[in-house]
Amino acid sequence: MELILAKEDGAEEKRIYDDMDIDLGEDNDFELSVPYSAWDGSCTFGKRIYVPNTEYGGIIRETESITGDREIYARGYTWRGMLQKKILRPESGQDYLTASGELNTIIKSLVEETLPGLFYAETEDTGKGVSGYQFDRYCTLLDGLEDMLASVGYKLRIQYIQTETSGYVRVGAVPAEDYSDSIEISQDGRLNFTSRDYRRGVNHLVCLGKGDLKDRIVVDLYAQPDGSVTKTPYYTGIEEIAEVYDSNNSEKDDLVDGGTKRLQDLMDYQKLTANASESEDIDIDIGDTISGRDYITGIYIKKPVTHKILRIKNQRISVEYGVEGE
Repeated sequence: MELILAKEDGAEEKRIYDDMDIDLGEDNDFELSVPYSAWDGSCTFGKRIYVPNTEYGGIIRETESITGDREIYARGYTWRGMLQKKILRPESGQDYLTASGELNTIIKSLVEETLPGLFYAETEDTGKGVSGYQFDRYCTLLDGLEDMLASVGYKLRIQYIQTETSGYVRVGAVPAEDYSDSIEISQDGRLNFTSRDYRRGVNHLVCLGKGDLKDRIVVDLYAQPDGSVTKTPYYTGIEEIAEVYDSNNSEKDDLVDGGTKRLQDLMDYQKLTANASESEDIDIDIGDTISGRDYITGIYIKKPVTHKILRIKNQRISVEYGVEGE
């Protein structure tokens, strides 16, 4: 696996051998650490770091020097993170942004207009489409694309394509794969893993919307055991864990939508993360389904991969995969 540094215009500059963390699916950012003794000033703002033909990479937007570490850190958003920092807006006079047509055609219309000159859509016709798909109001471009594709069993594939003189990010739709029968994270496997069963999450969200004092819009939302959100309490007494969601400009419908998403972020969950070395024959994308089982705690999850982190330390490569369920 080659880690490349390129100039602002994409022209390859050199290979990088320093330590690196690239997060996909959670923070969607990267951090390159360079010892003082190896710093040559080349990792500067606007330059690209990438692994060719993969999603691993991004543009340097920050540097930090820490004398206690005797290291300089170069950081930035990944390609996925750049999609996350763009917002989909309804057209003027419309309540929602909608899309119809073949998947890659929709991706082209959204991505190439939003990130021109660097991001390009896959040109192959998937043979799959949506009709009148309604995006959430003011969602990120990343969330909008991922949710749209997931609704028809597809996932977002992002690759940095290196050319002779430059490079570009290719974004396209491909079918999501289900590896749950062939890849299971458990004590039977060779992967080191961590399991977490989090049961102190919020299960009652008091949502405050538009208005003042007694005229303020108030909606109570409740988590259910299956992970759904309703307006009927399930957990009461000592089992209730409540918080306030303040959205003081929201009408009732928007308040419910925003509160539901917030509660889903705060409620109970089960999570498995596993580390695979470069020698392990595993290559799974975000959106592909695998299963995880901890025989000690009894946790079992069969869910899509929600994040992966590439780590390069002392030229040794590992990838962390994360799966999260209700």
